[in-house]
Order: sequence, then structure tokens, then C-alpha cells
Amino acid sequence: MTYRVDPHVKVLTDRVVERAKRAGLDAIVYAPHFTRLPETRERAAAYSDDDLLVIPAREVFTGTWRNRKHVLALGLEEPVPDFIPLETAMAEFERQGATVLVPHPEFANVSLSEADLRRYADVIDAIEIFNPRHFPWDNRRARDLADSLSLPPFTSSYAHLPRSVGVAHTALEAAIETEADLLEAFDDGVARRVIYDDGPYRWSTTASELGNLVYENTWEKVDRLFLSGTEPTHPQHIAYDGRFDDAAVY
Repeated sequence: MTYRVDPHVKVLTDRVVERAKRAGLDAIVYAPHFTRLPETRERAAAYSDDDLLVIPAREVFTGTWRNRKHVLALGLEEPVPDFIPLETAMAEFERQGATVLVPHPEFANVSLSEADLRRYADVIDAIEIFNPRHFPWDNRRARDLADSLSLPPFTSSYAHLPRSVGVAHTALEAAIETEADLLEAFDDGVARRVIYDDGPYRWSTTASELGNLVYENTWEKVDRLFLSGTEPTHPQHIAYDGRFDDAAVY
């Protein structure tokens, strides 16, 4: 059996669910920025149905704003904040037995480097080899890294906009019915295919997503840093009961 999943989506609305179903997806992984895990779980459950499984996850922003290393964690039992050292986050993921996926490797200042990938190869379950926000040379570099490190590949839409959902997905050769089944498939490195649209619609999606990236790193960043107060996923937020106070790097 083939199970089609988009393992990294930032938005979740009725329109997103409709597009996912129209694209023939069986599941999407919902991992919004700066949103605590309980809220993500609640929203994912509200949008799941018999035709589309919505799985909650966290893309944790490790490191500082100037040097952020993003890691996607599925199957977390306990919340993990942003703005903690990469080694702290990886140790926490390993402690919880989380499924660890690496999005957009070696992209700008927001990604794991080759050295990071080598250091944590035994913790990482898959590496993204195609991202619609990337240019061809970025995706080639990601594929080369996955090959050289013998890490299983995946692709996702990395959708920050509803129109992007379905432009890329991973087809796992496994019988999957539940979230636990999906995590086990990634953990076990089951056979899979990376499937993506590389035609005109893909490039219009890339243009739209890059426009959104500019917005994220200009006005939205100013709003987050200076106007919105403490992030819900900041390690010193009261929700984490002081567990990560000493680990905060921002």
C-alpha cells in the first residue's frame, strides 16, 4: 500500500483540508510557528476525519535569531520550546523517542549544517531533499547530503500559504492507519518516493512562498520581537515550569 503524506504544513483551515484531499493526500503534518503543542494538538484533532489524518508536530527553532537551526519533531509527549541550543533540543527529542525530521538542510541561517547532520545522524529519521521554497541548487545540495549520509529522504510542501498544500508530498510504501503507524514508518525508514510538481504551478508557488518569507522576516519579525511580548514557545514562558530557563539562548 502507498500512503501519501505532506510532512510539513504551517497552515490549517478548511481550504487547506480541501486542497489536501483534492491532491490525494492521506495525511498532513501540522507544525505552525511559535505555537505550543497542546494548541496544535487541539487544532489538528478538530480538522482530522476519516479521509485525512492531521498530525500535530513542532518545528523547533533552536539557537538564536541570527543563527536558527530548525528541527521538525513528531510524536512529542511533552512540549519543547524554541530558542534553546540544538544539543538541548536533540537530547530532549531522543529522551521522548520523538520522530525527528530535518527540513531545508543548509538553507540560509535557519537550518542544520552538514556537521550537525553528521553529529546527530543516529537521532535523525529523515532529511528533506526537495522544498518548494528552494531553488534547484538548494534541492540538489539536500539530495547530496541525504545520499552521502545515508539518511532516508522526504519532501513536503512546507506550506505557509493554503495554495501550496499538495505541491509536494512523500509516498510511503506501508499500510498506515494511525499517527503511531506513520511515526513507526519514518522511524523504520520504510521505502518511499518523493513526489513533487516541477512545472509552472510549482514555480508560481515558489514565488508566492518566497514573498511570504520576506514578510516573515520583516514586519512579522518586528511584531514578534518588539510588539507581541513573550512568545508562547519561549523557554522562559510560564508554561514550561522553569525546566528550560537555564537553556534559553534568546
